[in-house]
Amino acid sequence: MNASPGTYDRLINPVLIAGCIIILVSFAVRASFGLFQLPIALEFQWPRESFSLAIAIQNLFWGIGQPIFGAFAERYGDRKAILGGGAFYVVGLVLSAFAITPGQHQLLEMLVGFGIAGTGFGVILAVVGRAASDKHRSMALGIATAAGSAGQIVGPPVANALLSEMPWQSVFIVCAGFIMLSMMALLLMRAPKPQKPTGDEEPMGVVIKRAVRDPSFLFIFIGFFSCGYQLAFITAHFPAFITEMCGPIAPNSLLYTLGVTSASGLGAISIALIGLFNIGGTLCAGWLGNKYSRKYLLASVYLLRTLVSAAFIMTPITPETVVLFSVAMGSLWLATVPLTSGLVAHIYGLKYMGTLYGLVFFSHQLGGFLGVWLGGAMYDIYNDYTLVWWVGVGVGAISAVIHLPVKEYPWSQRDKTALAT
Repeated sequence: MNASPGTYDRLINPVLIAGCIIILVSFAVRASFGLFQLPIALEFQWPRESFSLAIAIQNLFWGIGQPIFGAFAERYGDRKAILGGGAFYVVGLVLSAFAITPGQHQLLEMLVGFGIAGTGFGVILAVVGRAASDKHRSMALGIATAAGSAGQIVGPPVANALLSEMPWQSVFIVCAGFIMLSMMALLLMRAPKPQKPTGDEEPMGVVIKRAVRDPSFLFIFIGFFSCGYQLAFITAHFPAFITEMCGPIAPNSLLYTLGVTSASGLGAISIALIGLFNIGGTLCAGWLGNKYSRKYLLASVYLLRTLVSAAFIMTPITPETVVLFSVAMGSLWLATVPLTSGLVAHIYGLKYMGTLYGLVFFSHQLGGFLGVWLGGAMYDIYNDYTLVWWVGVGVGAISAVIHLPVKEYPWSQRDKTALAT
């Protein structure tokens, strides 16, 4: 099986399968949180900001937990880290079903955020990357990332169907059960362990200190911020945004014929459409990342996102434009993840990829926190999402530019002494 010690010489392997299952279920649940905005706000008569802040805190603690779980996995093992993440996820969801105040929801979303960190991209992509040979690594990372999109296809429609049949509290319990079942996939995950340091290799702390002083690392860190802002804002607010601002679905339209008869139903379908088209977009990004400069691909993705977002908000919001936006944004949605994680692995190596990517991902989640919270806060002030949408357009343009000066070649070929000073 080995192209190099501990790796699989074939693209599809047990580690990749297990990682895809766990990411799929984790992201199916995570992508559904926007559908709880209106039911919870209506039941408790809360302003939009209250539950938005809870989801924002979830994103922030996902980012805080990512390097923690990455370092834990590198020290104690991937399966222990993932199982711990699953435990946080389940406890957070179950207790959220009994939360009755904004503060309780916001506190419990810290646990859910840690749960997503332990079962999400940081740990899973690191182990998938180690298990893949050099020739398959970028594509394997693309497939694992696309599994998150598959979860986004499944999660919102299932959650929407469950919410039509049972209280939102019961749906949280059902989601916790899905997370518990996904942990069975760990039986397949027997990946090569990270190599232990030799006398010539530097410890994790030294590597991290040098990385955060590297301008290229800082450019990647800052650039990933807008990705988190845009994705988290859309995931949390787009269903409500469509429900309140979209024009009616015509009875003779294709959407109506397919069973999408209400704006709330279109909100759930739009998130699923984004996930569907992102599968192709992410796989394409993984494939292109093996052949072309990742930094230029990232700049192109951010530029296209900026143009698509600007075009959508500048045109009347109709069911047709919602579908077109979902298809276009979905094709670009998580395309940044295999490119960013692959860029980190290419420049800084695989040994501490989980931790270093976790640090970069923290910036992503800072953006996510701002996007979700600001969306709710601005809505409560202006009763409209337009201003916060334009902020997302602006930060996307910045990310398109800031990747251009990244030095895209392995760290081993660079002057480490200069970086340390």
